[in-house]
Amino acid sequence: MDPEQVDEFVMCYLKKKGFNSAAKRLEEVLHQNNGSSFSSIDYHNDPELTKLIRSFSQSEDDPTRYREGYSKLRSWAYNSLDLYKHELLRVMYPVFIHCYMDLVGKGHTQEARAFFNSFRKDHEMIHIRDLQKLEGVLAPSHLEEMEFARSLRQSKVNIKICQYSYDLLLQYLHRTESTLMLGIINEHINFQVYSGQPNSASDDIEAVTIVGSFQDTANHINQKEIQWGLLEDSLEDRLEKTGGLLSDSEKGQGESKDGDMDDSSKKRSTEIGKQGSSIKKLKKDKAGNATAKVARQETSMVSLAPRVKPELALPVMSTDVEQSILEDLRNRVQLSSVAMPSVSFYTFLNTHNGLNCASISHDGSLVAGGFSDSSVKVWDMAKIGQAGSCALQGENDTNDQIVGPNGRRNYTLLLGHSGPVYSATFSPPGDFVLSSSADTTIRLWSTKLNANLVCYKGHNYPVWDVQFSPFGHYFASCSHDRTARIWSMDRIQPLRIMAGHLSDVDCVQWHPNCNYIATGSSDKTVRLWDVQTGECVRIFIGHRSMVLSLAMSPDGKYMASGDEDGTIMMWDLSTARCITPLMGHNSCVWSLSYSGEGSLLASGSADCTVKLWDVTSSTKLTKAEEKNGNSNRLRSLRTFPTKSTPVHALRFSRRNLLFAAGALSKPAS
Repeated sequence: MDPEQVDEFVMCYLKKKGFNSAAKRLEEVLHQNNGSSFSSIDYHNDPELTKLIRSFSQSEDDPTRYREGYSKLRSWAYNSLDLYKHELLRVMYPVFIHCYMDLVGKGHTQEARAFFNSFRKDHEMIHIRDLQKLEGVLAPSHLEEMEFARSLRQSKVNIKICQYSYDLLLQYLHRTESTLMLGIINEHINFQVYSGQPNSASDDIEAVTIVGSFQDTANHINQKEIQWGLLEDSLEDRLEKTGGLLSDSEKGQGESKDGDMDDSSKKRSTEIGKQGSSIKKLKKDKAGNATAKVARQETSMVSLAPRVKPELALPVMSTDVEQSILEDLRNRVQLSSVAMPSVSFYTFLNTHNGLNCASISHDGSLVAGGFSDSSVKVWDMAKIGQAGSCALQGENDTNDQIVGPNGRRNYTLLLGHSGPVYSATFSPPGDFVLSSSADTTIRLWSTKLNANLVCYKGHNYPVWDVQFSPFGHYFASCSHDRTARIWSMDRIQPLRIMAGHLSDVDCVQWHPNCNYIATGSSDKTVRLWDVQTGECVRIFIGHRSMVLSLAMSPDGKYMASGDEDGTIMMWDLSTARCITPLMGHNSCVWSLSYSGEGSLLASGSADCTVKLWDVTSSTKLTKAEEKNGNSNRLRSLRTFPTKSTPVHALRFSRRNLLFAAGALSKPAS
C-alpha cells in the first residue's frame, strides 16, 4: 500500500471512531511535513498491519460482510466441543438480530431479507415471537418507529459464560480478524464471566438477560416504595382475634385431603367440597400429628404480613356473604408439603376445540366457559349432580341437548358478545360473571337473573383477560391495545388506564390488598401498577417468552408468573427479584393458584397436567442453595396428569380444595 493510502485510511478511521482531536493532530503533522508520512517508522511494509488496515478500509456498505462473518462464526460455534457449545451458541441470537437490523439500517433490504431467511431456523424454537416482530422491520425508519426494534437497538444482552468459553470466543475473533462480528459483540453484548466448568444448558434461567436503557428504567422504577401487606381489619384478622381458627383434628367439615381421587370417584360425587365428615375426620387425624407444626407455621405466614389501608373505597359486604366466608375460613384445611389437597377436575366434552377459557367460582359450585362462537355458558354443579353426570357439555351437538330432571338443559346460555370470548371471571360471592371478547367489550352478567346487565366499552382491540378484585365491585382488564384498565361495576368508563407494555397485555391479577394489579405481557415482562395513581411501580424481567398467567400469594409478598415455554417464576414484590424459577411443564402455563395459607402453588398447563409446588421452601433458600443450579428441581411435590385435557383454569377454594377445569382435546379411548 502507498504511504498516502495508509495515512488516508488512518485518518478516516480516527474520524469514524470519534477521535477528532487525534485526527486534527494528524492533519497538522501531515501539513507540517508537506503531506509526507507522519512517522519515521517504516510500518508500510508490515504485512500484518497492512492486512489489518485493509480490513478497516473495506467499504462498510458491503452487505456480504455480514453474511460471511456471521456464517463463519456460526460454523465455528456449532463445531465446538459439546461441553462449551451451548454457551457459545448463546452469542448467536443477539449477533443475528443486530446483523439483520444493521443491514436494514443501511438500506440493504433485499440482502437483509435473504440473511434473515437463511438463518432464522436456528432461533425459531426459542425466539419465534421476536422473529415474527422483526419480520416487519423492512426500512430504516422502522428501526425508530417500532418500539420493539428500538428497544433492542438501545439495550445490551447479558450473557453468562465460563472463562474458557470466553477465551475461546476471543481467540477465534482475533485469529480470524472478524472485526465486524467483534464490533457487534462489543457494542451489544455484556459477558458475565465465571470460573469453573460451564453450567448445563438448562440450569440457569438467567443465562441470557436484557440490560441497557430499558434495564436502567426498570431499576429506577423498582426503587419506588410499595405497601405489599394485607388490609387492616380483614376477615382473617377478625377470625384470628376471636380464636375462630380450628385445627384439622377439630374440624368436622371441610375438604378431604386425599389427593388421589380417580376419575370414577369424581363422577360419582354429587357434592362439591362437602363430603361426609366421618371419613374426612379419619383422614385428618391420620395426618394431623405429622402436619400440625407445619400448619401452624404456614398460618403464621399470613398473620405476620404487615397491614395497610385500602386506597380504593371498598364495597360493604353483606352479612350473609361475610358469614359464609367466615365459615369457610374456620373449616380451611391446612396444607403443606406433607398434607396435599384434594383435586376436583371439571372436564368439558364435545367442545369441538371451541373452548377458549374457563372459570370456577370461589366455592366451586359454578363453572363458566367462554367459547369461540361468542357464547358464555355457566354450569351449576348441584344441578349436574342431580342429573347424574359430571361431564360439562360444550357446543352444539346431539349430546349438548342432555336435560336435567326439570326438563331443561343443564347449563345457562349467555348470549351478547359478537366475537370469541377469551376470559370469564366470577365475583367473590358468585352472583356476577364478567366476560371479555374479541369484540373489544366486557360484559357483566347476573347468575341469578341469567341476563346481561352492562356492556363496558373502552379498549380498542380484543380484550384478553378480565379479573374481579378480591372484594368484588372493581375489576381489571387487559388487551391487545397494550393497556390494562381498572373499572367499577357502576361506571361504564374505565377509572384508570395503565400504559407502558411494549406488546399485548395477556393476563392481569389483583394484589390481595386491592391497591395494586399485576399484568403479564407478550413483551416478556410483568409489571405491577398502583391502582390509585395508575403508575408502574415494579417491572419484573426474566421470562424468555410471553407471560400467560399470574398469581399472588395470600400474604401479598410474592407473585408467581407462568409463560408460554412452561417456566414459572416466583418474584419478591418488594425487591422485584426472581426468587426461583420452577421448571417442570413442557408447554404453556395457563393458570396458577396459591393455596389459602400460601404454602403450595398449583399450576395448570397445556401439557395436560396439574402440578403442585412447595413454595415455602422456595422462599427460604440460603445463598449457597441459590447458587446451586439443581436446587429448583426438587420443589415439584406432585403431578396430576389428565387423560388428554389441557388445563384452562385452577382455583383453590377458601377451604383449600383445588378445582381445575379443561376441555378434552380428543375422544377418550
